[in-house]
Amino acid sequence: MWTGVIPAVTTKFDSRDNLDIEEMKRCFDYQMDAGCDGLIVGGSLGEGSMLTTEEKIEILKTAKSATGDKPTLMTISEASTRSACLSAEAAAKAGADGLMVVPSPIYHTDRRETVATLRAVADAADLPIMIYSNRVAYRVDVTPEIMLELADDSRFVAVKESSDDIRRTSEIFNLLGDRYNVLTGVDNLAFEALTAGAVGWVAGLVVAFPKETVAIYRLIRAGRYQEALEIYRWFRPLLDLDVSTYLVQNIKLAEVIELGSTDNVRMPRLPLVGEHRARVEAIIRKAIACRPELPDVSAL
Repeated sequence: MWTGVIPAVTTKFDSRDNLDIEEMKRCFDYQMDAGCDGLIVGGSLGEGSMLTTEEKIEILKTAKSATGDKPTLMTISEASTRSACLSAEAAAKAGADGLMVVPSPIYHTDRRETVATLRAVADAADLPIMIYSNRVAYRVDVTPEIMLELADDSRFVAVKESSDDIRRTSEIFNLLGDRYNVLTGVDNLAFEALTAGAVGWVAGLVVAFPKETVAIYRLIRAGRYQEALEIYRWFRPLLDLDVSTYLVQNIKLAEVIELGSTDNVRMPRLPLVGEHRARVEAIIRKAIACRPELPDVSAL
């Protein structure tokens, strides 16, 4: 159901900490025009934990206006299962095409609790679900064995694999075959995961560099690995910015430099300053100065 490059978008705020809907619409349109295959709102990069449910729904509707017939997903990442179910119900009513679900971002659930939470959210929304497996950030490991336990419910259709262990992609295929669409969720493991069989990339730096991201994905799917690898090696210093405590500020700064956007964030986050900002800006500007010429991938 879900394949290709699906950006986990940033949330744009104005100088008074309100949603900047017009700027989000501009940025979402830019990503879709570059050939992206859907959008995911309210994730970690989208500062989802800092948003009210009402704000998430407004962003979801804005994203849907950009995606057309391509999927728009809302992230469910709530402290309690009850809150997750209420958020999932709201997303379904607002027209979400599916959900990306973090089992438990605060309390670190065991296997039984993880399964129960994911099933409860599926029942609440009755929408297709991408399981977000990220034991690094959220300390809850949705293992291939848990995925097997959930495989009897057809609403679980995909996995965002973010364990930071490239072996996990093959482990999922070995246990489950093609039961789930496996999408990589770690920017600087994307080439490795896609060449190991992942069918999609839930990407971060794509929000500033969508053409390069789409080119890598499509070249790999076409078997043109060397061309994809050359772009990926150029991209790696930028992709490393996604694997950081400061991923939101890093990537928003990339949007400032590349797209003329804003890097307003919601507190307790603050925009980068000083030596940290200068270091990240230097990485971005260096990459832009030597960016590769991209092949035409429109027909791939």
